[in-house]
Amino acid sequence: VIMIAHVTAVKMPTLHRHEEEKFFINAEGMKESVPSIHDPPTKELSVVVPSYNEEDRLPLMMDEALDYLEKRQKRDPSFTYEVIVVDDGSKDQTTQVAMKYCKKYGSDKVRVLSLVKNRGKGGAVRMGVFISRGKKILMADADGATKFADVEKVEEGLENLQPWPNQMAISCGSRAHLEKDSIAKRSYFRTLLMYGFHFLVWFLCVKEIRDTQCGFKLLTREAALRTFSTLHIERWAFDVELLYIAQCLRIPIAEVAVNWTEIEGSKLVPFWSWLQMGRDLLFIRLRYMTGAWQLETRKCN
Repeated sequence: VIMIAHVTAVKMPTLHRHEEEKFFINAEGMKESVPSIHDPPTKELSVVVPSYNEEDRLPLMMDEALDYLEKRQKRDPSFTYEVIVVDDGSKDQTTQVAMKYCKKYGSDKVRVLSLVKNRGKGGAVRMGVFISRGKKILMADADGATKFADVEKVEEGLENLQPWPNQMAISCGSRAHLEKDSIAKRSYFRTLLMYGFHFLVWFLCVKEIRDTQCGFKLLTREAALRTFSTLHIERWAFDVELLYIAQCLRIPIAEVAVNWTEIEGSKLVPFWSWLQMGRDLLFIRLRYMTGAWQLETRKCN
């Protein structure tokens, strides 16, 4: 298994960007070149929302997020933000739905990046991170399962980690405190899969974070640059590799309880998705252990 993991590994992640992905459409319908995470930040907060076939669930999340962000900006005019919706090759009207918010709030606050083909959630988040302008970058799921105002909780978790070594720190939203209630609502089979996955995460990759999969994570700009430039996994297990990389780089990580509600319409197929994640977890550990994957920083082309 070690030999297979090593031989089949791609040495560094593919960071190629298609020509169509080097631009976003602004509120006036014109093309604008995307910025780079290597540029100095010009916003306080960037919110990256990976979206695949989310035309139905996205509006609720965007309404809640933008309502919060607008009210916060009115209270504190020095607070600036942007929301980046990354359409991960959707087959529905996700881009058109997101563009309505771009036209309403302006393309300085809401930007829509449409990927040429589906990359997976991790790949979509990475592409959004690479065009972010914020000092801090928040990952937020399109289903709105986490109460958006809880960004203040993860911000507090980030601040409590100071002083940040090399300006790097990560604060993870967590549903671990809700685990007992969720078990009562799940079948025995899904509970078994959940415990099996948690054990593999702990045994192979990340020992200090109880909930690696909550899609509500806040990173400093430098931490986002270092971790996402190295990221290889583009689908469901990308969170685990992200935190594994952070551990290897000795980036401090906080875990903060957030309000979370299960929303119908999940893209996760219980058995096959968990099987894929289990394989990815094993390969993450073996490929870094054997040196097939390296902790290097590269630019996206």
